Amino acid sequence: MTQESRFLLACQGKAHDTVPVWFMRQAGRYQESYRALRTRYSMLELARSPRLMRDVTVRPVEELGVDAAILFSDIMVPLTGLGLDFDIQENVGPVVRDPIRTAGQVAQIPPFRSDLVDYVYEGTQLTVEALGPIPLIGFAGAPFTLASYLVEGRPSRTYRATKEMMWNNPAVFQGLLEVLSDMVIEHLRRQAGAGAQALQVFDSWIGAVGQADYQRAVLPHMMRIFGALKDLGIPLIYFGVGTQHLLSAMAATGATVIGVDWRTHLPEVRHTLGAEVVLMGNLDPERVVAGTAAALSGAEEIVKQMAGDPRYIFNLGHGVPKETNPEVLRELVSRVHEWGRLGEGS
Repeated sequence: MTQESRFLLACQGKAHDTVPVWFMRQAGRYQESYRALRTRYSMLELARSPRLMRDVTVRPVEELGVDAAILFSDIMVPLTGLGLDFDIQENVGPVVRDPIRTAGQVAQIPPFRSDLVDYVYEGTQLTVEALGPIPLIGFAGAPFTLASYLVEGRPSRTYRATKEMMWNNPAVFQGLLEVLSDMVIEHLRRQAGAGAQALQVFDSWIGAVGQADYQRAVLPHMMRIFGALKDLGIPLIYFGVGTQHLLSAMAATGATVIGVDWRTHLPEVRHTLGAEVVLMGNLDPERVVAGTAAALSGAEEIVKQMAGDPRYIFNLGHGVPKETNPEVLRELVSRVHEWGRLGEGS
């Protein structure tokens, strides 16, 4: 049944009945059921339980009527398979006990052992079985974004230490990205082997990198990752925030779907990247916090702009904010489906 999924058909540029919709971070703090779970479990405890992963992933599909699910996990999770010590702290984010700053530290990172995170692949299989005809998107963090946490030790606004390594110790930086690329490839391939029907690479903070630095230091790794996944024959999504200046390079990686944040006009992206690339996005996430009227007016404009484009998937320009009212998302899904059938806004 998933072969007829409007999400998968759009990813292939094939005819489908209406604009497909899903949301990054569609399972999370905005849901009462998720908040209840978090009173009993930490985020990592949820992400390490196949059964809980399944339940958290499936719930927003049932509640919102979206056209795809994304596996509940975190980009930091597979770092366990590299023997790296980290935590995800409430209201902080990922925190690494011993930031990686030297060649010696990079050399000491062992090869990725996917068996140490088998719970991710078990959760993937359980979730695919529970979703039925709704496709599941597996995911991983991109090497630069993962490196930013490993080098900085925690979330950063400037990525100063990461950039200093990239510029002043390029061999060390490239060695770290090589290790992370190996991990990303195997982690994603194992999710696909467990049944994920699409794969997304989150390069959340790559927008902090200039175009020349991206071309020189990051693009070769991203081309290697997507090249190593091509034989799977499933949609490969690449997303980052603040990437207006990088979209052409991102499309050159071999990704088949490019996620676009809210800062960029989708018709301009379509003109720049051409007709063959699938585009995903790009409602400002703050609109869903602002309420139904703000969300619908922004969505209507986007759907009008992309009317008749078979290679378009509706999403937010980043993840669902925790302050979002679920009713806004439900109405948004319904109306985008309605407008998509009409081929234009109402």
